[in-house]
Amino acid sequence: MGRGRQKAKHTKVARDLKYYSPPTDLTALQRELQGQRSESSPADGDDWAEDSDDRADEDAPSAYRR
Repeated sequence: MGRGRQKAKHTKVARDLKYYSPPTDLTALQRELQGQRSESSPADGDDWAEDSDDRADEDAPSAYRR
């Protein structure tokens, strides 16, 4: 008998979470993103390519390694 009430509560909570939007401090977000961009290395993408090549060699079965 309690399933209808329980489902209604879950629906209410889900609706509240779906439409909840906390206040966003856009200036703080902009400062954070600018700080990360200036501290990081040049964005040529070579670092990611090297990492993926290393992992591909480690993950490959020994039959494929030469």
